[in-house]
Amino acid sequence: MKSTEDAKVLAIVAAPELGTPDDSDVLNAMSVDELASLWAVLQRLSKRDQTSGAWAAKLYFDHLPHRKPDRALDLALEVLRSESDKPTVMQLNEKFMMSLMYAHGESVIDRIEAEAKNNARLRWLLGGVLLGPNKPLKQRIQAIADLKGWKADDIARRTPKQPLDCEAMTLPELARAWVEQHSKSDCDRDDNFFAMMDYESELRGEDPDRAIDLIVAILEIETNPALLSLLAAGPLEDVISMETIDRIEREAQASDRFRDLLGGVWYYRASDELRARLDALVGENRW
Repeated sequence: MKSTEDAKVLAIVAAPELGTPDDSDVLNAMSVDELASLWAVLQRLSKRDQTSGAWAAKLYFDHLPHRKPDRALDLALEVLRSESDKPTVMQLNEKFMMSLMYAHGESVIDRIEAEAKNNARLRWLLGGVLLGPNKPLKQRIQAIADLKGWKADDIARRTPKQPLDCEAMTLPELARAWVEQHSKSDCDRDDNFFAMMDYESELRGEDPDRAIDLIVAILEIETNPALLSLLAAGPLEDVISMETIDRIEREAQASDRFRDLLGGVWYYRASDELRARLDALVGENRW
């Protein structure tokens, strides 16, 4: 969170009257400037601070470009106008603008071109809108986009001050790095986050025992429910197989917290034998 103003805006999504992400009266009734403020706050929200209301609001914004393209474009233009933090604004291109262009590009491109004539920030943002080679809108976007400006800022945002060398790190160091990277807000993530994900993927394929070692080490230092959900649905779920189930059973028998973590794993597509062994561990303890 960047300010008390952020906290005030975020309080909206904690309100009990916030409905489903599809048809929330609270969010639908907001003015565009209020909606833009909320969107910006959500980009800066640490994963530790996620609430059910915040998740519902994020889903609302995910759906907005598909369901209300004009309001979505209004929102993007307001964020460009009012938000000074560049990494926050750049999050518009992570999903929002891309979704808008793929779903309703033909209906909004004329307006985008007209707005871009006198809006340098919009031209900069369009530099990060990537469309497939067969997409008819690609040439029209590229004709007005500030590709060079966007690329320079995107490289600067993604480049970490201290790159992670996961191979050289001890297990406790890796556990702390995992917690740090997965705690970051969307706008604060850089290439270190993806380096950690790539390393996890390598471990699962080449050294699943060490992947489980890392999960156990993370459990020793972390109790935040949101991060534990990520740990269960990501590294733990991905490493479970017939080759690792003996180890999984040993860890579950030795640690109540590890057994509890298994409650956040989805394994319905597992083989009958693997599913039966996991059912025996999880019991009624499903999240």
